[in-house]
Amino acid sequence: MATEIRELVREGAAKLARVADSPQLEAELLLARSLEVPRSALHARANEPVLDCDATDRYEALLTRRALGEPVAYLLGEKEFWSLPLAVTPDVLIPRPETELLVERALTHLANDTAARVLDLGTGSGAVALALARERKTSAVLGTDLSRAAVELARRNAAALGIDNVRFRYGDWYGPVDGERFDLIVSNPPYIAEDDPRVASGVRRFEPHSALFAGADGLGALRRVIGGAPAHLLPGGWIVVEHGDRQGSAVRGLMADFGLAAVLTFRDLAGAERCTEATLPETAGDDTAGDAG
Repeated sequence: MATEIRELVREGAAKLARVADSPQLEAELLLARSLEVPRSALHARANEPVLDCDATDRYEALLTRRALGEPVAYLLGEKEFWSLPLAVTPDVLIPRPETELLVERALTHLANDTAARVLDLGTGSGAVALALARERKTSAVLGTDLSRAAVELARRNAAALGIDNVRFRYGDWYGPVDGERFDLIVSNPPYIAEDDPRVASGVRRFEPHSALFAGADGLGALRRVIGGAPAHLLPGGWIVVEHGDRQGSAVRGLMADFGLAAVLTFRDLAGAERCTEATLPETAGDDTAGDAG
């Protein structure tokens, strides 16, 4: 006898209870993908039996993979960020909600009607670059990444979204922009220490190591991003970086050490220090640094 949709969701949620924060939601997403219908259709047809055996087999296979810790975004092949539907693969970090703070802070340094040049270092899926390009259509946004697969994915995302004021280049951090300067530099680099015990096993197992971890103290990539900023910012330009919840003080110190000014750290919705920004002074003398709360 065929099983009703609501029962498949209930059984799926039970299987995902140990790995998912929202097991019913994830079960619904996986079932909707297996049935090739919108998630809203599951509620409208909750009492209907599922007669498609291939669909239920696909659902069971997805549930098994998710129960083993594989992120649901990779199973679906997509993740929403800044209201943008982005294709994601295991070649790139899955965009996180807290990274939207990076976009919010970056936008404060970009006027709506200026032709600013923006650089996104370690662009991954292109999430941050695409969000900024969509919000500031007169700006020219450039994303770089050391992963060729990531660069190709970011380009596909831009094409799928019809965002044409963004470009992507392959290379290591500032390598692809040697000699160029920008009004704004943004980056969500790897910033987790190699032995950080707080990293979920599924994250460590399935997401790209190079996009997560940055040496013994987690500051290796941030040192390169911040250290290279003075040579690639226009005077009065800004750099905004995401970092770990225990790295605010260290990042502020790095920015001051490299001659950046007006250094401020901002907290995410959970109250953790998550994002720090600074400017390249047009004139020397401003070395204020602090926590904006």
